[in-house]
Amino acid sequence: MLDAFIAFIRAERGLSGKTVDAYAADINVYFEDLRSRGVADVTQVRQEDVSAHLAALGKRGLGKRSQARHLAALRGFHRFLVAERMADKDPTEDLDTPRSARKLPVFLTLDEVEQLLAAPDERTSTGLRDKAMLEVLYATGLRVSELCGLGINDVQLTAGYLVAKGKGAKERLVPLGRVAIEKVQAYLAESRPAVLGKRKSQALFVTPRGSGFTRQGFWKLLKRYALKAGILKPLSPHKLRHSFATHLVERGADLRAVQQMLGHADLATTQIYTHVNAARLRSVYDEFHPRSDVFVPKAKKPRASAAR
Repeated sequence: MLDAFIAFIRAERGLSGKTVDAYAADINVYFEDLRSRGVADVTQVRQEDVSAHLAALGKRGLGKRSQARHLAALRGFHRFLVAERMADKDPTEDLDTPRSARKLPVFLTLDEVEQLLAAPDERTSTGLRDKAMLEVLYATGLRVSELCGLGINDVQLTAGYLVAKGKGAKERLVPLGRVAIEKVQAYLAESRPAVLGKRKSQALFVTPRGSGFTRQGFWKLLKRYALKAGILKPLSPHKLRHSFATHLVERGADLRAVQQMLGHADLATTQIYTHVNAARLRSVYDEFHPRSDVFVPKAKKPRASAAR
C-alpha cells in the first residue's frame, strides 16, 4: 500500500523528491506506532488511533508545526486508500490540524513612533523624503513591498488616499492622514525634484539614481533612524505595520475596517491585534487593580506634621 501511494504522489501530484521521501518516512513511523498499539491492518485504523499517535509524537517533543506536516502525510495516505477502495473510511477526516500558538506581534509605543518619525532631518532633500516615507508607512500600515512599489499616480492627495497593490496584485484604497499628506506634498514639491535631478521615474519615492527603493534599502534606512531615535528593540518595516494596526484597535477601530486597510484576505489574521490589546489590558489590570494577583500598593507619603 505504501509503495502504491508513493508511486501515486510521485507521478500524479508532482511533489519533489525530498517531499516524497519525507512522506514515506512519516508513514513508516506511523506504521511502527500502529503495530506497537496492536493495530495490524492499516485499513481498519480509527480516528482514536491517529489521535493517540499524534499525542505520542507530542510527548516525544515533536513541535506543532512538525505534527501538522506529519498529519498531512497521513491524510494523503488515508485519502488514497479510500479513493482506491482499499479502505471504507478516512480516519483523519475529522481531525483538527495541530497549530502552533501564534506569537503576538511586536509593536512600537506611541512615544517610540513619535521619536522615530522625528528622526529624519527635514532640512535636507533626502531627510524630507525619508520623513514622508515613514509618515506614509505609519499612516497606512502598508507592507514594505507595497510602500516601495508606490507609483507617482498611486497617491491621490486631494482625495486623501492612496492605492496599494497588495498580494496577488490586488488593489485597495487606504486613507492618508493629514500629516502624511502634508509631508508627501512637501516631498513632491521640494525634495523629489532635487533627488531626481534630470532623471525621470514613475516611482513615488526615489533614490538619487532615479530608481525606486528596494525592500532591503528601506530596511537599512529604517534601522538607521531607529538607532538615531534611541529605539533599542529590534525594528523592521513590518513592526510599523503592526504598530499601525495595534494603535487603531486600541482606540476602538472596527476590525473589518482594519482588515480592509491592511489587505488581509481573512479576518482571522487581523484578529491577532485584539489579542495584543487584551494582553495590554491585562498588564494594566495586573498593575493597578487591588484584587489582581500581582498588585503592589504604592507606599503612602508621610503626612507633614501639623504646624504648632
